[in-house]
Amino acid sequence: MAETTRRRARQMWECVERYHQLCYWAPEVRDSSAAAGLRGFWMNYFATRVAPLGPVPAGVVESLFFYYAPARVRRAIPDAWTFSTPDRALAARYDAMDQALQRELGELASSEAVGRSAEIVRAACDAADPVGRVLFAGWSSLDWPDVPHLALWHGCTLLREYRSGCHLIALAAASLDGCESVVSQVAVDEAPHEWIQEEAGWTEAEAAAAYERLRSRGWVDANGLATAAGVAGRADVEATTDRLDSFHWSAIGDKAADALLADMAPINAVLPKDDQLDWRELYPSNAQPDPGASRTS
Repeated sequence: MAETTRRRARQMWECVERYHQLCYWAPEVRDSSAAAGLRGFWMNYFATRVAPLGPVPAGVVESLFFYYAPARVRRAIPDAWTFSTPDRALAARYDAMDQALQRELGELASSEAVGRSAEIVRAACDAADPVGRVLFAGWSSLDWPDVPHLALWHGCTLLREYRSGCHLIALAAASLDGCESVVSQVAVDEAPHEWIQEEAGWTEAEAAAAYERLRSRGWVDANGLATAAGVAGRADVEATTDRLDSFHWSAIGDKAADALLADMAPINAVLPKDDQLDWRELYPSNAQPDPGASRTS
C-alpha cells in the first residue's frame, strides 16, 4: 500500500474521530442516558453503540467489542434492554449530542464549514462498503439528521464505526484475541498500560495469560516488551486497517478530503481531547511498568 494512501486514511480517521468522541464525555450524554433508563458509563457505552442492531445478546456485543473483557460486557448486556430499549437509547444519544455540540461549538455549530463538512462526510459514507463492518451497517440504517452539526456527528460516527470494523478484521486476520490485542498494543507503546485493566476490563490473570501466549508466539520478550516480530506484527495490523479504511476516501477524491480536513480543523480544535489520539497527554505518567513484575505481584 502506498504510504500516501495510508497517511490519508489515518488523517481522515483522526478528523472524524475527534468530532465523534464527544459522545463519550459530554455531561449531556450522561444525563440523557440516565433519563432513558441506562445505568452507568459502561451500560451506556455498549448499549448506545450497538443499539442500531437491536436488543442483541452479550455474545454479539462481545464479538464486535472484543477489545473489552467479556465480564465487562456482561455487566451491561443484556441488562440494558430490561432498563431501556435501543430506540430510547438512540433518541437519548441524538438529543444529548444536539445539546452538547451546540454548547461546545457555540457559533461554529451553525457555520458554513459544518454544513460543508456534513456533505463531504455523507459522500464518504455513501462510498463505503458495509460488508464485514457490522456496526457501520447498523448505523447506516438510521435516518440522517436534518440539522448540519448533528448530521456531521452522525456521519463521523458511521465512519468511526467503519474503521472499527476494519480494525477488527485486521486483528482477527493476525490471530489476536481480545486481550492479546490490548496487551500487544501496550507492548509496542501505542497505548498506556492502564488500558488493560482500567479501560478494557481484563484481570491481572487474563493479562498474564495473554502476555504468555504472545511470548510463546515470539511477539514479546520475558519482560513483556515487544520483540522485532511483535513490532512488525502490530505494524501489519495497522497497515491492514489503513488499507481497508482507505477506499471510500479515495472514492471522494483528494480535493474533497482536503476540504474536509481544512474545515474540520478549527471545529475539532475546540472539542475535548480524545483518549485514543491524545493518550500521551491524558496519561502523563505513561512510562510502561514491567509487565513481568505486574504479573507476579
